[in-house]
Amino acid sequence: MTDPGRAPRAADPETAGPDVGEGAEDAAGGAGGGRRARQGRKQVLLRLDPAVHDALAAWAAAELRSTNAQIEFLLRRALADAGRLPSAARPIPRRGRPPRADRTAEPPPTS
Repeated sequence: MTDPGRAPRAADPETAGPDVGEGAEDAAGGAGGGRRARQGRKQVLLRLDPAVHDALAAWAAAELRSTNAQIEFLLRRALADAGRLPSAARPIPRRGRPPRADRTAEPPPTS
């Protein structure tokens, strides 16, 4: 029995319910809707040594990426270098503000 005043433990992938990992339903309304279902991206629970995580987070910050994006970038690069990146792998989605439509190729003149 759990103590109601105690915070729940982190989910263990072997005992996790349907909200963690493969086959998870989207929190925004079931398996068919929401952001995760549209993108078709897998969730993976990854346990790292704290020093490795800190090093990855610092590297990611230096390259203006999230830690998650840095891990995916490194995994894709390792797969490509080994010749194991599937041809069906979609490119990493671009994040951030979309480019403005009214921008021209030439910078404005300075006066």
